[in-house]
Amino acid sequence: MIFTMKVIHDGAVRLIEIEAGNANQARYLAERQGHHVLSINQQKSGALSLGLPQLKKTKFNVMLFSQELLALLESGLSLVEAIEALAEKETHAESKAVLNQIKAALFDGQPLSAALEKVPEVFTPLYIALIRSSERTGDMTTALSRHVAYQSQVDAMKKKIVSAAIYPVLLLVVGGLVVLFLLGYVVPKFSVIYESTNADLPWLSQLLLSWGQLLHSHGREAFMVFIASIAVMSYVLTRSFVRRFIMAKVWQIPKLGETLRIYQLARFYRTLSMLLRGGIPLITAMQMVSSLLQPLLRSKLALVANDVKEGKPLSNAMELHGMTTSISVRMLRVGERTGQMGDMMERIGVFYDDEIARAVEWFTKLLEPALMIIIGLVVGLVVVLMYMPIFELAGSIQ
Repeated sequence: MIFTMKVIHDGAVRLIEIEAGNANQARYLAERQGHHVLSINQQKSGALSLGLPQLKKTKFNVMLFSQELLALLESGLSLVEAIEALAEKETHAESKAVLNQIKAALFDGQPLSAALEKVPEVFTPLYIALIRSSERTGDMTTALSRHVAYQSQVDAMKKKIVSAAIYPVLLLVVGGLVVLFLLGYVVPKFSVIYESTNADLPWLSQLLLSWGQLLHSHGREAFMVFIASIAVMSYVLTRSFVRRFIMAKVWQIPKLGETLRIYQLARFYRTLSMLLRGGIPLITAMQMVSSLLQPLLRSKLALVANDVKEGKPLSNAMELHGMTTSISVRMLRVGERTGQMGDMMERIGVFYDDEIARAVEWFTKLLEPALMIIIGLVVGLVVVLMYMPIFELAGSIQ
């Protein structure tokens, strides 16, 4: 994005243009050049001014940044040299602005964690805490490798879920388009034909053909109502309280709700493991990962943290407040006895991931044929109701 800024430089007011990812980055870059910023305005692109859709810019890829930084540090480059190299090779304006801002903070003598804190919209508190912990131990490459491994595992699970949902969604879209074509184009044509014959039609056929006559005579109005309904539904679904209400109802579905809880716990244990192995205290790590949880589990985690502060074992507190399963609570007790709680939580995350993968596979195998049967029944019903009068006419002729 390009920002037009009114600045004071050498006692004179000037207008300058700076390309950055957001207004905070633009202000920071301008101040680095010795300007005193008075105001910031984002320029409208030519596509927007012409009423054309504006392409969404690619976000800063934290995973790629971690991988490349890890490779450069392992090859022997210093931290400043690695960030400089990443900034020089970057071609995307937004990512380059982020890297330049980090590089400038490092040149000012600030640690990497403080430089990352200046870009909170890019780097999460979890990531910053992991880097800060590695600065204390002097082992940043290990911390980065842990984050890369953690993010790879999380992304792999997300890809499994997305790939499993593609075919059912495709079935719904194609089936919905077929039904819309039949109801919006074919049925109105048949209704005009049957209306001219004045034939005595079955009740269901009359109902279907009445819908066709409505679309034939008020097609434009019906289309506008359809578009308006989609717009209203889309707006309602974007409201946070509506999504919370829907998710609360979904969590009440016995099998699906339990699978969602396991998915949340898998991410929770993986993240907590990464922070514990990075040297972050347990209570602090639990507070940091609470934002990853659904509100009900978040409140339970707060109760767990209070129990741990009072001296209760973590496994007992987690079991008491429903943050474990029968298998994971035993693994936590083993981790407490051996002192390898971080590694044990990583194994719990792997165990949960395997359980989720099995649930997704089972759900997909059940959902796909069910959707095909439902769509086939709907399309078949519409076709049969349209042709039923023809069947009756053929029978009367015989």
